[in-house]
Amino acid sequence: MFVGVKFRTGLGMKQRKYSPPATPVDIVYEDSDILVVNKPEGLLSVPGRGMHLQDCLLNRIHEIFPMALLVHRLDCDTSGLIVYAMSKHSQRQLSMQFEKRLIKKTYVARVSGQVLEKSGIIEKPIIVDWPNRPLQKVCYETGKPAITNWRRVRADQKESRLKLNPKTGRSHQLRVHCMAMGHVILGDPLYAEGEAVNYDRLMLHSEELRLNHPESGRGMSFRSKAPF
Repeated sequence: MFVGVKFRTGLGMKQRKYSPPATPVDIVYEDSDILVVNKPEGLLSVPGRGMHLQDCLLNRIHEIFPMALLVHRLDCDTSGLIVYAMSKHSQRQLSMQFEKRLIKKTYVARVSGQVLEKSGIIEKPIIVDWPNRPLQKVCYETGKPAITNWRRVRADQKESRLKLNPKTGRSHQLRVHCMAMGHVILGDPLYAEGEAVNYDRLMLHSEELRLNHPESGRGMSFRSKAPF
């Protein structure tokens, strides 16, 4: 089985085998309005093109919760928290919170090299790199605004651990922004090269999700410890 996604090798870009993990759905929280789950690395958030790409988190969830509705997604290579709506009303409310940037997401990442600064903000516009799809790139002429706050957790000469808070939701935003600051995310099959790609997974995990409950308005926070 093959995903319609490419990754870097010494010979350039090639097709990548899709082998989704056979793990059960990890439910973090559920009620009549929302469902929060912990997505494993290597599983598509939504179906791809072709029958061989139908095994995804959304379809697995529908086997348990047929009424669950998509609100957002994570890259196949990224693990961590995703929230689903359990009604059209909840979907509209959660989508509005994402649109107004009211939902706060925190990711943890292991990146290459020693990050010397304690924290910072990356403001670099992003757009698809059409000749090299699905890669994205920084482009100040045609890119869409993209903002990421980051904080260093620890660092040595070989690698650093960061907390990342995206303020926008561009495709591959954290991966491209980390690369742009000179510290590519370790194990990234698309953007890392050399020793930085020789890891068993992309070292990026959606660790915390904070939102307002779509029915009660109550602030809620969910956490999922990074598996690396």
